[in-house]
Amino acid sequence: MRTFAVTLMMAATLAVGVTTTAPKATAQVGVEVGVAPDCPYGYYDVPPYDCAPPGYYGPEWFSGGVFIGSGPWFHGPEHFHGHVDNRFDRAHYHGEFPHRGDRADEHRRVDASHFHGNEMRDGHGHVVKK
Repeated sequence: MRTFAVTLMMAATLAVGVTTTAPKATAQVGVEVGVAPDCPYGYYDVPPYDCAPPGYYGPEWFSGGVFIGSGPWFHGPEHFHGHVDNRFDRAHYHGEFPHRGDRADEHRRVDASHFHGNEMRDGHGHVVKK
């Protein structure tokens, strides 16, 4: 009888151990994108985030002469739509590109009266219909 009681106690203990569940774990996932590219006239809004030439971004992409960012570093307002001149897009433009760390040449900066935007973008790599 003692053996039966011990076996029953072990079976009950095993049943409790098997049927109890581990507490649910919650996790947060973060993505580190690093520092925004240091480009004199802004950088393209899609990887590899190369420096854009002067004339690609319209004046609404700058605040006090400082680029508001694009892609993962976009710091513009929600629902932002800004003009770009896609003739300066990497797929079409074959001129000289600035390099990271270059300083802006004020003579190459395109002001609002000389900018000829032909496409609207949202700052996150998407073309927006006008």
